[in-house]
Amino acid sequence: MQDVNDSPVLRNVGANLREFRKQAGMSQEVLAQRSGVSRRTIINLEAGEANVSLASLDYLAEALKVRFVDLVSAPATPHSKINELAWRGGDSESRAMLLGSAAASQEVQLWTWSLARGARYDAEPDPSGWSEMVLVAEGKLRIEFSDASLELGAGEHATYSSAQYYSYVNAGSETVRFVRNVIC
Repeated sequence: MQDVNDSPVLRNVGANLREFRKQAGMSQEVLAQRSGVSRRTIINLEAGEANVSLASLDYLAEALKVRFVDLVSAPATPHSKINELAWRGGDSESRAMLLGSAAASQEVQLWTWSLARGARYDAEPDPSGWSEMVLVAEGKLRIEFSDASLELGAGEHATYSSAQYYSYVNAGSETVRFVRNVIC
């Protein structure tokens, strides 16, 4: 992370790091040895006073045997809707937002989709345990399920189980373009 002082992510990291470290029965020194992140950085992170690289957060999460998203997100936040600024560069246009997370056991597929005005795609259910993450780049996308639907505009995202019947529907007057991750 860079220049994210006083961000919710740094507060989350500080509180979560301390809690996970205590649950694991590790001192700051032991965590430093196992993660390769300096004890001084760990002390400062737990106090909410340090920036750290995303790679260092990966090392800390691995040493604690937790997922990256558990370390950076607020404890009550569902992983499907994290929406946290995780990195900011020197200008306001350079940033990385962690939108959501889903567990994977085999692979993750990355797709780009477009649907013309009035078009739809009807999907068959995937195997149990599969999920999808969709991020709309342009237009309006409606995702219809048997008992509900989601309407997403540009910049909006959703995470859901794909082990059910669902449809992608262009809900606007222009082509909708979106990114789809299949997690299996």
